[in-house]
Amino acid sequence: MNGGQQQAYDRGTNIFSPDGRLYQVEYAREAVRRGSVSVGVRARDGVVLAARKHVRSPLLEADGIEKLHKIDDHIGVVSAGHVADARRLVDFGRRRAQTDRLRYGEPIGVEPFTKAVTDHVQEFTQQGGARPFGAALLVGGVEPRSTEQTSGSTPRVGVEPTTADEDPQPRLFETDPSGTPHEWRATAIGANDDTIREYLETNYDPQSSVQSGIELALSALAEAEDGPLAPEGISVATVAPTYRALDADARRETLDSLDLLDEQAS
Repeated sequence: MNGGQQQAYDRGTNIFSPDGRLYQVEYAREAVRRGSVSVGVRARDGVVLAARKHVRSPLLEADGIEKLHKIDDHIGVVSAGHVADARRLVDFGRRRAQTDRLRYGEPIGVEPFTKAVTDHVQEFTQQGGARPFGAALLVGGVEPRSTEQTSGSTPRVGVEPTTADEDPQPRLFETDPSGTPHEWRATAIGANDDTIREYLETNYDPQSSVQSGIELALSALAEAEDGPLAPEGISVATVAPTYRALDADARRETLDSLDLLDEQAS
């Protein structure tokens, strides 16, 4: 297909080209690849989410750059791509999580939550007058314990909650601008995601702890940067089993223990 024909098809957000491509979705994926990188690692007892923040000026407050977001006590997300688009998806996800709490009296499952978000994303690939979201999310969480096991009520379709006698069930998903969810053990989205994914494939251990997952995620970010990291330039959070963001001191201590601390930031 020549350039003139492609230009004709990429004017429409919901028109397939003759070779079966949606160019606007592909452009949305490219917007994600140009965003600062984010990493997710699933450990045996929780999930680690980490992100590189692009601080474009020393006058900019690094804490004001939000890459990590708490959705519910048991779910967190990290984004890559257009920040405003990611914020809209986060707002949608928070409303959906709260709706389930009010409607069913218990937290939403990680997989049903992810599919609700990707269903919302997919709608924008087949509507006229709209464009795909230029952002992707990594959704990390621990499947909530169910109150239905003791109440005797019928479980919701598609939800497999843990009981009090079971170990936590960590889950890690990626949402794609096409509206497709993917479940991962460890992955990356954003700039240099291929480099980080190769590093994760080599060093990932499915039996690792959350602390080991933090160290792996930070080492992967440093691998992509090909150098040390500043605590102010990264964000880290864990869901084990509840969401907790690491403060600057904790990030600095971990980077120092891994010999990845930027001395200019110490």
